[in-house]
Amino acid sequence: MLILASQSASRRAMLEAAGVPFMAVPAQVDERGLEAGLAGAPPEDVARALARAKAQAVSAIHPGRWVLGSDSLVVCAGRRFDKPASRAAAAEHLRFFSGKTMDLHSAAALARDGEVKADCADKAELVVRTLSERFVADYLDAEWPQVAGCVGVFRIEGRGVQLFESVSGDHFTILGMPLFKVMAALRHCAVIAP
Repeated sequence: MLILASQSASRRAMLEAAGVPFMAVPAQVDERGLEAGLAGAPPEDVARALARAKAQAVSAIHPGRWVLGSDSLVVCAGRRFDKPASRAAAAEHLRFFSGKTMDLHSAAALARDGEVKADCADKAELVVRTLSERFVADYLDAEWPQVAGCVGVFRIEGRGVQLFESVSGDHFTILGMPLFKVMAALRHCAVIAP
């Protein structure tokens, strides 16, 4: 059975809906430390490195098991964003995103015995409408703390859809994992039937 190295509810829901049997084991990785070591790297490379680190960390302690790691990050106006640390930080992020385009980079890696066997990445562009202070407050009243674990401070499958004028890119990537590419990797590595 596949191990998902994540606590993400949306990633779990994607695998469940796709009929992929798995168990979830959160990875213990110093994400901020890894990101600091990749300062200046393209966002796709950072997301991919985080996904790889998570998959490797969990696969090292579960020998013989296939482990899927995944990560997402947002870049807006040249600034990289992680999950908000507090409601005040979430409001600050939303104010910054207002009227701008955010690039959502999502990556995944498949590892076994501490070695990455496959990885992939994808990007989506989300155009954020101009957000009023009242909207930001009302939105966080309704969505906090659920969006605390969401890069970009939104769940597109919920009220987060109200943030955007338009989106371009794969729906699963926006949810937090490039699922079509993940499914291809799972088939290629014979984790699921081809």
